[in-house]
Amino acid sequence: MPKDLPIGCTGSGATHTGTDPFDVPLRFRMVKEAGVFDYFDRTPLPGELDLYKKCSLDNALPIRGGGFFYALGRDEPLLEWHLRVGAELGAIVHNVQIGTFDAAGKPVSDQQVADTYLRAYDIGQKLGIDACFEVHVNMWSEHYGRVQRVAEMVEARGIPYYMTLDCSHIIFKIDNPEEQAVQNMRADIDAGTLQLDPRKPNHVCGIWIERNWIRHCHARAAAPGGPKNAWMNHPDGRPGRGIQYPFFRPEPGQWHADWDEAKLEPWKMVMRQLMRHHATNPNSPLRQISTEFIPNPDYGGGAKYSIFEQNVACAKWLRQTWAQTIAAA
Repeated sequence: MPKDLPIGCTGSGATHTGTDPFDVPLRFRMVKEAGVFDYFDRTPLPGELDLYKKCSLDNALPIRGGGFFYALGRDEPLLEWHLRVGAELGAIVHNVQIGTFDAAGKPVSDQQVADTYLRAYDIGQKLGIDACFEVHVNMWSEHYGRVQRVAEMVEARGIPYYMTLDCSHIIFKIDNPEEQAVQNMRADIDAGTLQLDPRKPNHVCGIWIERNWIRHCHARAAAPGGPKNAWMNHPDGRPGRGIQYPFFRPEPGQWHADWDEAKLEPWKMVMRQLMRHHATNPNSPLRQISTEFIPNPDYGGGAKYSIFEQNVACAKWLRQTWAQTIAAA
């Protein structure tokens, strides 16, 4: 029988411009009434647990995932609390972002990440929720070669490695020397030991997929060498990094750059490969995909197009692509 593949929406994506005064109940209703989502993906803030339970019940919309970011040496208790909160809400995964530097400002080592994963795995196994370590900018994993090293350290202990794939963080660095220089990743790219482009053999996303590490997935379109965000800067004045590329053509004046549908193809290639692997591999660990077009500076902040409409359009494409994948399997 074909496997199912639930499609959800992250809570921060249930907005139009990011400046909308949308409260939690409205965001739940938006996701439910769109008719294309199976679940809500969000970790509540302190004091919001009962509200999330009520909104989930009122809308018959399960909360199957959540996530947060952490600095080692400070946030280990917070990670455990989030795992417990997620399990109480019925989530099956918690998306974990570990910062590049620890609470003291020191670079986080592969061993520290592996040890943190093993602790989170043990806690999650007792609660019935999986900690999925995300590949993400501004995190230890922004040097994408580190992901395999950490995963193999975990597997050497006899424990499965589960990660969240957000391939937008890889795709936007293709043909982008400035971005490839972060964590000195360019050295490995030039040496031929690290391939970002899914149009070429042995690309990193394909390795992660084939190694059965993808437990959770965030779907946000990106383009190789995607333009920086000219409409929203970081507090220090730096422009947004251009990780998010609109899924469909914005209307005139809704975006700061030209839009070319062909630039989406490398991102779509990874998503198709992930779905094909899930459809044909009985050991695939993939549990779900959450759309995650969001309004932050590095993504769609300042844009005049509707963030939520982009999520809805992406969800429709994911459903159509999954149906085609199952039919061809």
